[in-house]
Amino acid sequence: MVEDNRHTEGHLRARPVGQPGGTRAAPVGLQLLGVSAARGGYLYVPATYRASHPAPLVLLLHGAGEDARDGLALLRQQADAAGLILLALTSRGPTWDAIVGRGRYGSDVAAIDQALEGTFSRYVVDPSRIAVGGYSDGASYALSLGITNGDLFTHVLAFSPGFMVPTGQRGSPRVFVSHGTRDRWLPVDRCSRRIVPQLESAGYEVRYREFEGGHVVPPSIGREATDWFTAEQN
Repeated sequence: MVEDNRHTEGHLRARPVGQPGGTRAAPVGLQLLGVSAARGGYLYVPATYRASHPAPLVLLLHGAGEDARDGLALLRQQADAAGLILLALTSRGPTWDAIVGRGRYGSDVAAIDQALEGTFSRYVVDPSRIAVGGYSDGASYALSLGITNGDLFTHVLAFSPGFMVPTGQRGSPRVFVSHGTRDRWLPVDRCSRRIVPQLESAGYEVRYREFEGGHVVPPSIGREATDWFTAEQN
């Protein structure tokens, strides 16, 4: 896949197109992207999707050593009730490019851009409800990509992030951060309790939730994040 300067800077070009072209109805349900989850990802479209009603979309990013199946599981239980389109991809390496390179983007951004462009070309997505979310390394990447592309993403969902390495600040996406107080993998004192004040100092609106637990995403946190993302006042 050819990369350009925008991708190496972490910038995404894909944008919702309104009413996609063509007359064939776009399929609903779970769709495999690529030859396998380990080398591509998943697109999930709820059965309630209608082209006449723009749907919210969440790009989901897995943790280190995981793949798109784990990313999809973050909000899969909430997708039908909330009418969410979920796009979950697998990183090209054991984790996301900017995590490995501490801010150097590349093939993962190019793959995400291509997947988003394909989704926008087939489905009517609400431009006021486009989120990027992830867990652990995926949360760090979601924060980094979301801030860099705040002119596309309206919301960021970061479950137990470690750090963030945006290449710039565009737009003003709202941010949801959660972290377990007994997280031994990414201790909350060194991670979210530092990240959240940095975000607030930069002018971002942040919903922060700590919970009693380790390096996990409790179902209640997933539900709260979904409710927050889809709330009318957002």
